[in-house]
Amino acid sequence: MGVAERKGKERAEREHRITEAARLIAESEGWNAVTIRRLAEEIEYSQPVLYSHFKNRDAIVAAVAVEGFREITMALHQAARASTDHRHAFESVALAYLAFAREHPALYEAMFTLPTDLRFAEVETRSELKNAFEALAAVISPSSANVDVATETFWAALHGLAELERSGRIKSSTRIERVALIVRGLSGW
Repeated sequence: MGVAERKGKERAEREHRITEAARLIAESEGWNAVTIRRLAEEIEYSQPVLYSHFKNRDAIVAAVAVEGFREITMALHQAARASTDHRHAFESVALAYLAFAREHPALYEAMFTLPTDLRFAEVETRSELKNAFEALAAVISPSSANVDVATETFWAALHGLAELERSGRIKSSTRIERVALIVRGLSGW
């Protein structure tokens, strides 16, 4: 391994330590507890080292969010693969999305609520975000003529349900019925 390759690997490892520490703090104490100073203390690096990796706290949140998009994509693909037919895949993906939001509240918040420079539906949209969208689109496409609009609507409905459940504004006991309504409305079944 050459010097440049070793330095690149060490840099990637430091960035991973920073984002992992941010995620752990956010999961246990909330995102307000995640500061550059706190992260520097947690991983035992100076603040300038953190700034050499990330422009600011929002950039760290964005890096955590990108990890979240990788994870949710895997969860959605797994739910679709485990399904026996198209309708079941549609419902399973919806339930997997809601489970992800419920089980990873701080990560979900980084992905969808906190300010970042991540952009959706643009030329420069990161592949991790596109892949998550495509995982949702895969279950929409057999039942929709306008896949992009239907997928955006599916995603918006799921996001709304996730946020309302997270805040306790709707009962989680009727989740399956709500998902069935969404699937029926978007698929015509």
